[in-house]
Amino acid sequence: MAFSSVSADDLKRKIDEVQRFLSVSLSIANAHTVDFYTRDVWQSFVAVSPEEVLTALNSARDHTGAAEDKLKLNENISFGFCDATKKLVDVEALLRAAKTHSLPGLGVCVQREAVMDTLRVMSADAQDGISDGALFPDEFMNSKKAHEVPAMSEVVASLAKCCRVKQVIDVGSGKGYLCSFLTLQYDLQVFGIDCSSVNTHGAQERNRKLKKFSRAYQRHSKVKSNQEVSPEDTSSRDEEEERANQWHRAPTEHEGTAVEDSEKERSTEQVENHASTDVESHMAEVQYGASAEPAVNVLSITNGRRDCALDSADADSEETFFTALSPDIMEQATRRVPPSQLSLEERERRKRDNLERKARNGRGNTDNSNLFSPLTSYVTAETELRTLISELEDAVMVGLHTCGDLAPSTLRMFVAKPELQAVCSVGCCYHLLSEQFDQGGQDCETAVFGFPMSQYLREQACFCGRNARMSACLALERVSVGGGLPMESLFYRAVLHVILRDHYDAHKSEKRVGNVYSKASSFVDYVRRALRKLDLDESKLSDSVIQSYHDLYSPRMSEMVAFNMLKVTLAPCIEGLILLDRLCYLKEQENVSCSALVQLFDPLLSPRCYAVVGIKRCGIS
Repeated sequence: MAFSSVSADDLKRKIDEVQRFLSVSLSIANAHTVDFYTRDVWQSFVAVSPEEVLTALNSARDHTGAAEDKLKLNENISFGFCDATKKLVDVEALLRAAKTHSLPGLGVCVQREAVMDTLRVMSADAQDGISDGALFPDEFMNSKKAHEVPAMSEVVASLAKCCRVKQVIDVGSGKGYLCSFLTLQYDLQVFGIDCSSVNTHGAQERNRKLKKFSRAYQRHSKVKSNQEVSPEDTSSRDEEEERANQWHRAPTEHEGTAVEDSEKERSTEQVENHASTDVESHMAEVQYGASAEPAVNVLSITNGRRDCALDSADADSEETFFTALSPDIMEQATRRVPPSQLSLEERERRKRDNLERKARNGRGNTDNSNLFSPLTSYVTAETELRTLISELEDAVMVGLHTCGDLAPSTLRMFVAKPELQAVCSVGCCYHLLSEQFDQGGQDCETAVFGFPMSQYLREQACFCGRNARMSACLALERVSVGGGLPMESLFYRAVLHVILRDHYDAHKSEKRVGNVYSKASSFVDYVRRALRKLDLDESKLSDSVIQSYHDLYSPRMSEMVAFNMLKVTLAPCIEGLILLDRLCYLKEQENVSCSALVQLFDPLLSPRCYAVVGIKRCGIS
C-alpha cells in the first residue's frame, strides 16, 4: 500500500513540466535585487509597465476561485515570455503558468490526514503509545512551533507505530521541542542531535522542566477524574477547577506578549520562521557581490544549519509558563541529599524502592524521564549512528526545518543506514543548498551537494541558481494576504549599490553591508552607516549628493515592487522542483517501499510546510 498514486514515471513527467516552465521564467528569480538599478533589471526582463504587473497580480488574487484558464501558448509566446526577446509580455499568462506548475497545481502532494489514514491501516494491529494526559504546546512554544510540533509529532509517532519501532532520531534538533513532545506525548525514545552544545544543553534543561510539569499535570488530571462529585464537595471542586483554569489561562496571555515583542526585535537576517520579510531582507543584505556566502552554523555535510535564529520568545514564554503554575499543579523540586549523608537504613530503603519500581514498570513504563537524549555532534551521511548512539535500535529519522544541505543529508542517511526504517524530513533555507552543476552544466566537483539529489536530474545536469533558491524561500501565501515585502530596505540597498559604483568603484566587493537599515533614521543615515561598515570614506559625499540619488530613483521604486512580486509568484515553482527532486530520489531507491510529499502545516503559519516521507520495505510487516 502506497501513500499516493504518483508513480516514478508520473513524477518524472511532472518534473519535466516544471523544468520546462522554469527554463523560461527562472531568469527573473535569478536576478538579484541589489543589482536592480545598476544592471537595469526591469528593462532587461520585463516589457510591460510595473502598473500592469501589479494590476494583474491584484486581479488574479481577486479571482482565485474562478475556473482555471488554459495556458496561453503559441509560437511566439511561452508562459507569457516572448520567445525572441526573452522578456515578459503577458503577465496573466505567467500567473496562470506559475499556479499550474506549483505543487498544489501539479497534484503530487498528499494531505496529512490522508497519510495518517494510510498509516492507521498499515499498523492496525500495533499498540498505541500515547501517554496519559494531553500537552498544551501553545503554552510553552510560540504560535508557529505550537502548530508545527503536534502536527509533525502525530505523523512521526504513526510512522514509528507502523514500523514497530520505539526510537526516533531528530537531526538538527535545535531547542528540542519536537523531541520533548514525542517523548512526553507518545512515549518514544528520542535522540536529538545538534552541532551546538548550547542548543543541546538548553534542550535538556527545557525537557526537564516539561517532564516535571507533565507528570504533575497527569497526576492532577487523574485525581480529578477519580473524584466523586457530591453535594457536599461541589463548592470545593469548583474552587479546584478555578485554580486549574487560572494556571491554564495566565501563561497564554504572557506568551502572546513575549512572542509579539520578540517578533518586533528580530533582525532581517534571521530566517528561522521563514517569513517573506525575513528572507527578502536577507536577499538584499546577504551579498555585496552576487557570490557572497553567509556564515552559518554547521550540522550537515555542507554546513547546513537547523533553527537559523534563536527565538527569544520561546525562552520568555516558557519561563512565564512554568512560574505561573499553581502550587497544586507544579511538582516542587526537593533538595537532593548526597548519598553519603543518608543513613544506612535510608539507603537500603531507597535501593529496595528502586528495585521494586523497576520490576513493577519494566522497560515499557510510562516514566519517560530517560527517553530524551540530546547529543552534540557534527553528523554526515557517512556518520556511524550506532557509534554515536550505543543503545540505538531500529528507528525513525526526522528533521523539522533542517536548513540547507542537512535535509538532503537526512534523506541520504535514511537510505544508507539499515537501522533507519522511516523518515520524515521538512527542509528550509534553500539558499544554503550546494549545487552540483553550474549554469553551463559543468560539474562543480564538490564532495557533496544538496541539489540535485535524484539520478534523473543529475543526468540532466539540472541547475537552479543561488538567487533563485533564495527566491524559493519567499512565502506566497503570506504575501497574498497582505504580508508585504520590506520594499524600502530593498530599495535603499539597490540605490546604495549605484552610489558605490559611481563614487567608490567598490560595488563588486565581497564585503557585506549587513543589517544597517533597521538602525538608520533616513536614507542619508543608511548610506553613511553602510560606508563606515565597508571601510569607505564617507566624507567624499555630502548629504545633498546622497539624497539626490534617493530622489532620482524614488519614481522607479514601483519597478522594484512589481519585480519582487513576480519573484514571489515563482517561489512555489522553484521550491516544488527542489522537493520533487528529493521525492524522486526516494522513489529511485530499491529499499524504499513507500514515499510521498506531504503537506504537514498551514502555509500561512509555516510557509515551509511540506515533508518528504518514506518507509523502507523491511519496515512493513
